[in-house]
Amino acid sequence: MSEPVSLPAVPKDLEPVCRRILEKAESYGQYNFSQVRNDFLKTFFDLAQEYDSLDDFYRICVSVPLAIDGVASSLYLCQGKEGGLQLVCSSDRGVLAEPELPPRSIQVSENPYAMGGSYIIPIFSKQMFHQRENNWRDQGRSGAVWNELKGLCGGGRTLGMFEVRREGGLSESDRFFFVKYANRIGYNLDNRLIALQNIDRLKFINTLVIDIEHNIIVPNMYFKHLFNQLKKKIALIDDLKDEMVAARGREQHLEQCRMCCMKLQSLQDDLLRYYQEIVKHHANMSLFIESLFRREHFERGHLVLHPKRCFIEKEVIIPQLEHYISRLEAANITIDRPRNMHEEEFPIFVDIGLLAQVYANLFSNAAKYTREIIDHTGRPRKAMAYGREIVENFFASGQKGIKFNVFTTGPNMSEEQGNRLFLEGIRNDDNLDLPGTGHGLSFIRHVIEMHGGRVGYEPTPEGNNFYFILPLPSLEYPLTLCPPTE
Repeated sequence: MSEPVSLPAVPKDLEPVCRRILEKAESYGQYNFSQVRNDFLKTFFDLAQEYDSLDDFYRICVSVPLAIDGVASSLYLCQGKEGGLQLVCSSDRGVLAEPELPPRSIQVSENPYAMGGSYIIPIFSKQMFHQRENNWRDQGRSGAVWNELKGLCGGGRTLGMFEVRREGGLSESDRFFFVKYANRIGYNLDNRLIALQNIDRLKFINTLVIDIEHNIIVPNMYFKHLFNQLKKKIALIDDLKDEMVAARGREQHLEQCRMCCMKLQSLQDDLLRYYQEIVKHHANMSLFIESLFRREHFERGHLVLHPKRCFIEKEVIIPQLEHYISRLEAANITIDRPRNMHEEEFPIFVDIGLLAQVYANLFSNAAKYTREIIDHTGRPRKAMAYGREIVENFFASGQKGIKFNVFTTGPNMSEEQGNRLFLEGIRNDDNLDLPGTGHGLSFIRHVIEMHGGRVGYEPTPEGNNFYFILPLPSLEYPLTLCPPTE
């Protein structure tokens, strides 16, 4: 055993790191690994830096023991609370196309154990060691972070298990070495998961910025239009005041007063109308802002739903339709409203703010892209319609779905072309001259898929139907009720 090395004189800022360096040097002296073992670890570290992808890292974990030591191994990682521990790579099969459940002999444990000729070692998150040094002060926060990555086992400290096996068995020194090797797998895996999480969060933030621009900033410019209209009406008040002052004492005074009163009434009606429009627009923007600026979105790196019991037509569709009705009417688009939604509507659980933005995007597209056609009666028609229908056995046998439709008249697209519009940045070639970003339908797809639903497009004899399907409550609950919350 080597003698402890005292800490030389170093700047105070470097003392903690230098102390760890000396502790590591002392540990390596105690390990007394052979040259082959040292080369083993160096090879692993070099290759871990050379390859970037997670799958390649899995391959390195099982290939280095096989190539240098002739030791077979399997890598089992936690795949979230639902997936549990699963085999992701082995020296016999390489990286699996889909993770598989482990044999019964492989169980999560915080201590290595031998079973049937194999030695199974826990792979710890490096946070475990940091927490040990800090008396587990950050355990709750760390556990939440790592469960957002792939999921941890063993109280939020274990990333997985590493199985090693060799014909004839492993010596005590072999077992000790592979425990240290599994620790190094954990360190590197942690760093890679952090990097992937950071990349995913940056992608999410970029997408969220587009959502905010598309669903909040651009519609918010409508306030400027409303304020300009208010400014004009306020200026008319001054004109009326001057007119009434000038008419005072004239013979036509009574007639001019009557005319001014009529103008005042009309002005009051206009001001009230603009006030109501501003109130509705403010409520709409407030709903959108709340649903896109939630703290949980930024903490978790993805949209977080706040589902509530909701009557879709009453609480989502009609408020958005009222918001877009002036735009639809200005484009001479008639609106066909269904009767069955009002008469037979039942509540489901959805995120009202996000689903409202789904309909806002659909109605905005309708105002821009609806075209006049000659219908089956030979008459011109330019219309938008919305509705819903029950779909049997859609998500699984015996499970119903509810299909929400928004139909617009116009030239057909192919089904493939229409469904491609749900991809980010894709627009119809026939509409490239119209303003748009190709983001609205991709936002719809993202929100609906987070609700466990699906989106789609279908051509119809007189136009185009964009729809989404949400799962209904289990059949054990009546359709007029929602399942009880926990």
